[in-house]
Formats: sequence, C-alpha cells, structure tokens
Amino acid sequence: MMEVILLERIENLGFMGDVVKVKDGYARNFLLPQKKALRKSKANMEFFDSQKVELEAINLKRKEEAQAVAVKMEGLNLTMIRQAGESGQLYGSVTARDITDSLKEEGFTVSRQQVLLNQPIKDLGRFDTRVSLHPEVVITITCVIARSAAEAEASAAALVASAEAAIEEDVPEDAVVHEDEDDLPSYEGAVDEN
Repeated sequence: MMEVILLERIENLGFMGDVVKVKDGYARNFLLPQKKALRKSKANMEFFDSQKVELEAINLKRKEEAQAVAVKMEGLNLTMIRQAGESGQLYGSVTARDITDSLKEEGFTVSRQQVLLNQPIKDLGRFDTRVSLHPEVVITITCVIARSAAEAEASAAALVASAEAAIEEDVPEDAVVHEDEDDLPSYEGAVDEN
C-alpha cells in the first residue's frame, strides 16, 4: 500500500489534500501519471501546502466551467440508430466512444474517460448514462438506442405518456380541484388564532 496526497477530488477515495492509502498499482498506473496525486513525503507535503491556494483556485475555475456545461447538457437525450435482432439485442454494442462521438455531434466535447459506462450497452432501449464533467460535477444523460428514428420517437412518446400517468397516480383520489369560489367549503364562525 502506498500513501498519496490527492491533488483533486476522486470519487470513492477522497478530496483535494487528503492523504490516503491506495494499492501500489493504482497509484503508479493511474493517480501519479494522471497528476491526480503525489507520493506522500515531507517534500511533497511542503510543495502541496505551498501550491494549495493555486490548486484550489484552478479546481474552482474548472468546476464552474463544468457546471456551465452541465446546465446546457441537462435533460439531453442522445438517439443512436443501431441494427438489432428480433429480441432487441444489438449486432455489436454501444460503448463510451460511441456516446462521446454522439456528444460531439451535439456540440459537447468530452473524452471517453468522462463517460462513466460500467459495461457496453448491448440491447435496444433507454439507458441513463453518467458523464463526469469534473470530479465534483457528474450529470446523467439519456441514451436511446433504436433501430430507426421513428422507433426512437415512439419510445420517447411512450416515456412521456408513462411519466404523465405516473404524475396522475400521485394525486390522491380525494383531492378535489375547486374551479369556483362557490365550491369552496364555508368556514363561517371559525376563529383565526393569529
């Protein structure tokens, strides 16, 4: 196990400035080459302390930029047309690279490492996919995988209809909407305690 000083927030590990123990391979192959951490040593602790204000300012600027992009991406639905068998299983799969390419077509530049896809998508349907724009800004987009544009539109229409039905189900049956003041109950004789 190796102790490292984190230079940025890392999901499920810690925040900037935290000293954490990680496996040697994770540190050597990911954290250190990506400049996300420094080995814990007296010299590196002093270096981090001297650079902490600057690193926090850079992190804050990047976070604000990511939040601005996240606002633009909010509610984004990507539609991808793929060939599939009768059972709905794709001939091939949709990977992080495919999602990155679709995002570029929509005008958003992200790397495939930022698309947090646990495994490739191998079926038709709607899939929520997380995109990490910054270690502290993660947004969820919807990917619609369909055989044709018409099928994707039908899927979107079905989703809207099911969402409207769910909203209607949330309204209690005894809730009455009063259109006229005459329909409102009378509270004559009630005392206002305020």
